[in-house]
Amino acid sequence: MIERGIRYGLMSLAVGLPGLCLAINGACLATEVRRPPNFLLIVADDATWSDFGFTGNPDVQTPNLDRLASQGMQLTRMFTPATTCSPTRHALYTGLFPVRSGAYPNHAQARPGVRSMFGMLADAGYRVALQGKEHVAPRESFPYERVSPQNIDDFGPTREFVTRDAAQPWLLVFASRDPHGPHDRGPQDLHAPATLHVPGHLHDNAETRRQLAGYYAELHQLDWQVGQLMALIDDAGQAADTLVIFVSEQGSSFPYGGKWSVYDTGIRAASIARWPNRIEAGTTSAALLSYVDIPATFLAAAGIDPAGADTGCPDANGSRAMDGRSFLEVLTWQQKNLRNVIFAQHTTVGINGYSEPYPMRAVRDARFKYIRNLAPGNEYAINGIHRGKLIESWRADAKTDPTLARRIEWLSRRPAEELYDLETDPLETKNLAGGSAVDDVHRRLSAALDEWMTQQGDEGLATELEALDHQTDKRRAKQQEAAAREKPAAEEPAAADEKATAAPWPGGVKACG
Repeated sequence: MIERGIRYGLMSLAVGLPGLCLAINGACLATEVRRPPNFLLIVADDATWSDFGFTGNPDVQTPNLDRLASQGMQLTRMFTPATTCSPTRHALYTGLFPVRSGAYPNHAQARPGVRSMFGMLADAGYRVALQGKEHVAPRESFPYERVSPQNIDDFGPTREFVTRDAAQPWLLVFASRDPHGPHDRGPQDLHAPATLHVPGHLHDNAETRRQLAGYYAELHQLDWQVGQLMALIDDAGQAADTLVIFVSEQGSSFPYGGKWSVYDTGIRAASIARWPNRIEAGTTSAALLSYVDIPATFLAAAGIDPAGADTGCPDANGSRAMDGRSFLEVLTWQQKNLRNVIFAQHTTVGINGYSEPYPMRAVRDARFKYIRNLAPGNEYAINGIHRGKLIESWRADAKTDPTLARRIEWLSRRPAEELYDLETDPLETKNLAGGSAVDDVHRRLSAALDEWMTQQGDEGLATELEALDHQTDKRRAKQQEAAAREKPAAEEPAAADEKATAAPWPGGVKACG
């Protein structure tokens, strides 16, 4: 506590009240004093990175987010390490990649003893809270106050939290529930389906346009929430003292919209950082960043060395430090780059309607992405992508469209390896794996992925098959009930090297290490 107080004291002497004197070796240096900054992390819910005004979508109306982007720095290469809500949020709050923390399937819980930025900042004197969607567990790892739990659009309790004690810094995560399906919030008449520009990763038909209009309406609702938050901070006179970061979570739930995939539509995020007088307004950074870097950045901004933060969860090498790194110096133009590569994983076991394990791992640098599908002999099938009105409309169109038919088939069956040149193929449609022209890239990225999986304790398919044991008790009970109801008809058993199936879960999450 004494060391932390000293760190805070030295850091606080950088900005704030003028006219104080710090004596060092007999010299008197003019200093200013201010408490550590506030942190506001705004998290969307299932939003593809390109579906905002400030990222170039011509139809979506996001004036408040566009304004926020103009006031701060756009982080154009921010990535989530997961493709579904729960592992994404665990990574975002703990600074740990999903397999290491244990929270790698959807509806997950972290391993016993894992610590998050909520507890770390609370120990440093912050008051900490979350408003909106939670989707993290256990409670001991995420000791936040719940703000406005009954109505996410009620900002009265938000104002009370922010203004409660002017002398105490705060962390607030505003976790929106928009634009998560069923896309029935926001002004439903704002967008005329026939006039929309359908993004290139989606098939253009009437059903796609109808559902896009609803999705865009919820993005507008999210934007309204952002406007309320910014006005609240401005009215409280705290804008200059607050580092705001916005992230779009993972991609939308449209087929090829990104969620449940490690393509860029799934793992790339729209992101903004604003901190008046520290971050230059109207700027852009192309540094490769990951959600796991956000907790480390908050700690660094608070005057806490993130390298010394104990996550409570050692990796395979015994390190208890965060996987994330602070990008504070990227925000202040003292550093141009942070990472050479980013990593991502997808776990299919435990997702609503999954039929067979279909784990994915990915590594991406500034230009290339390498994907490893660990059970290519299986069929990838879940409710969100492979069932429903939208995909059925695509299948109907595919009867006379061979190109579309191949794209739909790819949604269910993919090769063991994929490699894409994102500079020439941003939609990742031309698999270069196996081509001699990119052998060196293939080897380099494959080796990087191997090293990361080893450090994380990720055993690939074996890890996937243990996923149910890493879900919350409530979720496991729901899965058991569904399995008992559905009991599929017996099939001819496949060869062991062709198919993999999830084993029954023993119950109880494994501890770290």
